[in-house]
Amino acid sequence: MSFLSFLLGNKKTSASVAKDRLQLILINERGDGTAPDYLPALRKELVDVISKYVKINPDDLKVNLDRQDSLEVLEVKIEMPQDDKAS
Repeated sequence: MSFLSFLLGNKKTSASVAKDRLQLILINERGDGTAPDYLPALRKELVDVISKYVKINPDDLKVNLDRQDSLEVLEVKIEMPQDDKAS
């Protein structure tokens, strides 16, 4: 965030806030070697946010963190409901 936007009070979009949160989580967990304990909370928050826009089954959302050497990949899989109007 630039100094000017700080003074003017420009709001961040929800996407940029979510991106910042994910980056902080990954930075804190990097190199730790332990299983991430934040994934259940992250999964619940994602279900809550997505449910505002689309009705989904909470069991249809999967969140995984894979680590390979110095690379970490946060994978989110969401099974979206079929649109009945298209048939």
